[in-house]
Amino acid sequence: MEFAQFKQFAHTESLTSKYNSIRDRICTINSVYFERLQQEIFKIYNGELREENSLSKCDSTYVSIASKLICIGMKIGTDKESNKTKQIKYSVNLKGSLPSSVKVFTAQSFVSEDLALSELINQTDCITDNIVVFDRGLQSRKRFDRFTHDNKLFVTRANLNVKIKVIQEKQTPVVLEDSSVIIKSDVIGYLYDEKSKQTKYTYRILRGVIVASGEEIVFVSNLLEEDAYFIAQLYKQRWEIEVFFKFIKQHLNVSHLVSRNENVIKVMIYMTMILATLIIVYKKKNGIKGFKIAKLKFGIELENEIIKSIVILCDGNPNKAIHLFGYD
Repeated sequence: MEFAQFKQFAHTESLTSKYNSIRDRICTINSVYFERLQQEIFKIYNGELREENSLSKCDSTYVSIASKLICIGMKIGTDKESNKTKQIKYSVNLKGSLPSSVKVFTAQSFVSEDLALSELINQTDCITDNIVVFDRGLQSRKRFDRFTHDNKLFVTRANLNVKIKVIQEKQTPVVLEDSSVIIKSDVIGYLYDEKSKQTKYTYRILRGVIVASGEEIVFVSNLLEEDAYFIAQLYKQRWEIEVFFKFIKQHLNVSHLVSRNENVIKVMIYMTMILATLIIVYKKKNGIKGFKIAKLKFGIELENEIIKSIVILCDGNPNKAIHLFGYD
């Protein structure tokens, strides 16, 4: 696109190019480079937005690819339709408003959120001595103990029939007027896994009712002293990562992959996280409400800066700019 715009700016059609796809250019680049680049960009803007102590939200989503086009990936479900596609799973930690880390999974075992999310949380340094929120897909008591041992504080949702050994009953808190949840009970105790094995550490179990629907809800956390409604409010913020996934799928076309090569798939996902970070920062700094307008304005400004840089580098002579695009 920039090459065509530069030709228009230079009022010439004399430049020629050869076909060289994006896939051909990124197939040979190790995805680790983009992973580290994404992490460094996060660190820069996490500090600039002053979100160092912000809440972390972890969740996973998938990219679907036709089974006949790829040999890696996961199968979800057992019906005939599910056998036609394979899923590439990526799990993201959203710290504040920006993705701090992302893990791409292709092995069938990582369909389990106990494996995928726990690996992400264990390998994400910015969660240590901070708070992370995740959904009830991750329920491993062993992993809860690992998080607690590593000083990774968490809030999650549990099944209604969660097994506990109560050692302390806390006073039921006064209902807050604007709360979307009414807390009915607040206890501290040991959890049990499916084999009735007791956890090493104690946990906070909150039972409540969602005001709008009347649905019962249970929270589990290793925050033992904080206000019950504060914990419920932390979990409510988990929705922000759902908004993030919607943004990258609708506006950054993350569901379209230019290659079926595993390395390239990872490169594309890391590049998407980098672009998402830049657009979110641009949106915040310019006070723009919607992602669509932020993406459009960001793209226009970026293209203008690229053209300006090319003009400066080649002194306005398009023939001196050919090497910048990799053309003959």
